[in-house]
Formats: sequence, C-alpha cells, structure tokens
Amino acid sequence: MNDRLDYKKIEASAKTRKSLLSTVTYILLAVWAVIVIFPFYWMLLTSVKSYSAYSSEAVPAFFTLSPTLQNYVDAFTSVPLGRYFLNTVVFTAATTAIMLVVITLAAFAFARLEFAGKNIAFIFFLSLMMIPTELVTITNFVTVTNLNLRNTFTGLILPSVTSIFYIYLLKENFEQIPDSLYYAAKVDGTSDLKYLLKVMLPISKPTIITITILKVIECWNSYVWPRLITDDENYFLVSNGIQEIRENGFGRENIPAMMAAVVVISAPLIILFLIFRRQVMEGVSRGGTKG
Repeated sequence: MNDRLDYKKIEASAKTRKSLLSTVTYILLAVWAVIVIFPFYWMLLTSVKSYSAYSSEAVPAFFTLSPTLQNYVDAFTSVPLGRYFLNTVVFTAATTAIMLVVITLAAFAFARLEFAGKNIAFIFFLSLMMIPTELVTITNFVTVTNLNLRNTFTGLILPSVTSIFYIYLLKENFEQIPDSLYYAAKVDGTSDLKYLLKVMLPISKPTIITITILKVIECWNSYVWPRLITDDENYFLVSNGIQEIRENGFGRENIPAMMAAVVVISAPLIILFLIFRRQVMEGVSRGGTKG
C-alpha cells in the first residue's frame, strides 16, 4: 500500500515538474516571439504615422489613433519605387529560374551518372565554398566590366546563376532516392532526362521549394553586387534603391515615408515564407537526413 502511494507521489511530482517546464518553455518562447516580431510591428506602426505626428512625439508612442496611408502614396509617387520593385522581380525570377536548371542538372550528374573523376570534381566543387566572397566579387566585377555588361540585367544575373551549396543540398537529396528506381527506369528505356523530370524532381519537391525560396530571399536582399555593377537608376533594385530613396528621395528625416517603402519591399518575402514555411522546414530536414 505504501509503495503504491509513493509511486503516485512520484508520478504527481513528475507531472508537476513537466508542467512547470512546459510553462517556462512557453513563457520563454512568447518573450522571444515578442522580441522577434516587435521590429516588424514598429516598422508597420511608423509607416502609418503622419510626418507631423511622428516628429511631435517626445517619447515614441506604441500605437496611433490617427493612422494614414499617405506615406504609402508618397513611397510610389515621390520616388521610383515601382521601377525598383519591378527590376527586383525580373532579376529575382530570372536568376532563380536559371539557377534551378543549372543546379538540378549538376546535382543529378553527381548523384546518378558515372564518369571519370566524378568524386575529385565534386571535392573540387566543395572546396570552392572556402573561397572568400570578396575575392569572387572582385573577380566577377572585373569580368563583367571587361564584357561591357555593367548597367544591364545580364551583368546582374550571370554571377548568381549557380550555387555550390545548393548543388550539394540537392545532390544529397537525390542520393536518398533508391537506386532500384533508376535501374528499373533504365530497363524500361527511360532516358536520364525523363527520369530526372518524372521521378527525381517530384520526389525532391520539398527541397526544390526550399532552395527556390532561399534563392528568392537571397536575390531580393542582394545589395553589394547590384551596388557595384549598376550606377544607372533604371537598373536599381529595391536593396540599393532604398539607399537612393534615403539620400535623394524622402530625405533622412521623413522616417514614416521610409518605413512605408520598407514595408512594401519586405511584404513579398514575409508572405512567401508564411505560405511555404512547412515545405521549407520539410526540405531542410530531408536535405540533412541521410539514408
């Protein structure tokens, strides 16, 4: 009888500790969520404040009773934000599409095809990841300049159409697909390209989506290369266009208008991630799992 009572006490104590640990965990997660979300809330809040209301605040207010959308109107009428936005969409879509073709073919070759020096070539590819980005940027700048591709979409896009890391990630995912499927397809007379399109890509869809989203984010936030290769406003992207807006558009003092422009620029990435967040998590977990 005493043993049974002691067991119940131990079980109750364990449940209490588990409940307390869960409560502390959720509190910490809630605090961390507030810390992460607050900058976005502050950006959105500032974007709907009028310039006079913002300037008159001795102490920043955490809410506003008179929101306005005038800052968003100014963001598209006072500066060529629409052009920057369109340029970024073209640059992002073209770069991502070309890169997907390149890395898919490369990953398939390393994962499924047999050719002399395959392992050595792949090791060489991986070693390129250790080269500092600054050295690659300098080399790309000299090459694009010598080809007279400055202030062109071609010059913007070409240096970003491949990625060693994405090739490696997709190769690891392709290698998880059983070899028996490949051999069966070859027996049926299926070509390598058809096998890639009909079998490997559908199975690897989560990883493809993950790579696509990561590349879109990378292109959308690209700053250094577009800043180096373009000095013509007609080819500015939102990343370097926002600096132009700050210097020659609204001015340094009109923070609400600047925040409206930043909200417009940030919204597509946030929406994209919210829509495909599950696929991103699934793709990353599959890419890092072997066997």
